[in-house]
Amino acid sequence: MNQKIKTIRPFIGSENFEISRNFYKDLGFEEIILEPKLSLFRWNEVGFYLQDAYIKDWIDNTMLFIEVENVENFWQELTQLKLPEKYENVRLIPIRTMDWGKECFVHDPSGILWHFGEFVTK
Repeated sequence: MNQKIKTIRPFIGSENFEISRNFYKDLGFEEIILEPKLSLFRWNEVGFYLQDAYIKDWIDNTMLFIEVENVENFWQELTQLKLPEKYENVRLIPIRTMDWGKECFVHDPSGILWHFGEFVTK
């Protein structure tokens, strides 16, 4: 194929749509309401669709990775948001360093695991 791929936008679910909407706005995403039970969340060119839909097995097995420029700076800003104090079930896991780079983790209010990472440049 000779098509230039521009973005990928996964669909994710939520146990409580309103709480998840607020969480993602607090995290730094811009919300665009598409339908009463579907919103697009964007941060620069990165985006995903949040649905008012909850299937436990699906949510428990959903993980997403977002590459950031500087994971240490991202972690500092992330911890200042105090999301675990504001939202039940939200957990932050500090930066881990691996051979390929570094990443930190965020569990959203429904349990979706987000990886925020920085790749090693050689």
